[in-house]
Amino acid sequence: MNEDENNTDSAPPARVEKPRVKTRRETRFSWIWLVPLVAVLVGASLLFRDWLHTGPTVTISFDSADGLEVGQTRVRYKDVVIGMVTGIKVAPDRKTVLVSAELDRDGSEYITQKDSRFWVVRPRLGISGVTGLGTLLSGAYISVDAPQKLDEKASPVYQFEGLEQPPEIRSGRPGTRFVLVSNDLGSLDIGAPVYFRKIQVGQVVGYSLDAKGDAVNIQVFVDAPHDKFVTRDTRFWNAGGVNVSLDADGFKVETGSLVSVIAGGVAFASPEGSDARQAAPNTHFALASTRDKALADPDGVAFPIVMNFAQSVRGLKVGAPIDFRGLELGNVTDIDLAYDADKKRFYARVQANLYPLRLGDLYDGMVERAGKNGKPGVSLVSSLILHGLRGQMRAANLLTGQQYIALDFFPDAPPLAMDTTLSPFPIPTVAGSFDRLQQQISSIVDKVEAIPFDDLGKELHESLKSLDLLIRNLDGKVAPQATSLLRTAEKSVARIGRMLDQNSPLNDNLESTMRELSSAARSLRALADYLQTHPSSLIRGRTADPMPVTP
Repeated sequence: MNEDENNTDSAPPARVEKPRVKTRRETRFSWIWLVPLVAVLVGASLLFRDWLHTGPTVTISFDSADGLEVGQTRVRYKDVVIGMVTGIKVAPDRKTVLVSAELDRDGSEYITQKDSRFWVVRPRLGISGVTGLGTLLSGAYISVDAPQKLDEKASPVYQFEGLEQPPEIRSGRPGTRFVLVSNDLGSLDIGAPVYFRKIQVGQVVGYSLDAKGDAVNIQVFVDAPHDKFVTRDTRFWNAGGVNVSLDADGFKVETGSLVSVIAGGVAFASPEGSDARQAAPNTHFALASTRDKALADPDGVAFPIVMNFAQSVRGLKVGAPIDFRGLELGNVTDIDLAYDADKKRFYARVQANLYPLRLGDLYDGMVERAGKNGKPGVSLVSSLILHGLRGQMRAANLLTGQQYIALDFFPDAPPLAMDTTLSPFPIPTVAGSFDRLQQQISSIVDKVEAIPFDDLGKELHESLKSLDLLIRNLDGKVAPQATSLLRTAEKSVARIGRMLDQNSPLNDNLESTMRELSSAARSLRALADYLQTHPSSLIRGRTADPMPVTP
């Protein structure tokens, strides 16, 4: 044994470490559970988002639910969808229909105000034209008109009464409302235009009887900036329809635009030199029947008079003018038949109103001399009667036979002292004169005698000869050509008949086209049904067809 082997045997053996065994920890969570967990989170987020956007539910009453559907009819404000109809039911009293609509949370505080208005938008034919044509494709919807300013102190309102007609004026539309007072409504209606210098600047928005029922209050709205032209002294008149009048001046016909003739209208203007300050909102104005009456100078307080005529008053009508030297001082208000027991005869009692203010400076001077407690009208008329003022009926129009009353001075009339305490104040009369009628008849006779009847007869004879020659030419030349033209037209009509025959190629092509259109309509209907059932397919696309299951 050598030295190396001895060293090896004497060395201790190497120590081997004990192996450590690590056991793998078992996974208790399966990743497959992430799918329902994510679905739950997505559903919860959608519910939370829907809860954030869901606002209050309002109830609107309508006469009927025509065109409204639950889950389909939307609520719009300024053409923006803000809610959806969630329920429709008949009211307990069975007079109306209650429509429940769920609003979005954003902006719902403006909708739930007391003055908010709801109505159903559907195709309507009105004075201003056809509206709501877009609903023929999209369906009817509920529109809202809410006040522009939010009343934070007021409590929200959730019960509303719907309008059957859309409001003519929406909230926030710049302009001013005014009230016109008239004896009757005439041809005016809601939506009738309001004109200024024949330009439409507004419209009629409503009307109602006043508290006493003896007048009609017509509400008009004038758009800004045109409302500044309505001043404190502005005059309004009825510019609608066709105004036909027959008076002492003859036959008159006044018409406006075609729209105003059909739907009526109102016009206004301000007299020159009038108060230029703008009228306040809801100012009341009188509505005159014509422009002339509206722009006439103010008449002041009427002065009632009475006149007795022993002659016939045929042709004298209520409203006939009272004329004084060509100036219309008043109008007849009543015509009655009275009996004089002393003289044993009947006479006509004519009552009228005079407006002394139309005399101008003369009446102003009488007012100054009479003082505050005096009667300037009585003083003026009684002094004129002392100088021969009398009333006389005169012919106003020879063709119509109308008459008027003229106040004139007659030097031969005896002076009369009238009782100034009587009301209405009596004015003496004189018999009518036929001089003017005789002059008119004489003038007509002279004009008739001046007509050259002989020359007219000769010209008429020559014209008849020319007409006879023309008829012969038509019979000899034009008639054959017309016959040929009718034959050609008959052949053309026969060709058109063959073209439109039931078995013609044209009808076959039309039937084929209609079948293709019907097929396309069915495809669109199927697509709409599929989208209604799977609305998410617009975003995610069409779902894959299910895999066939092998048995």
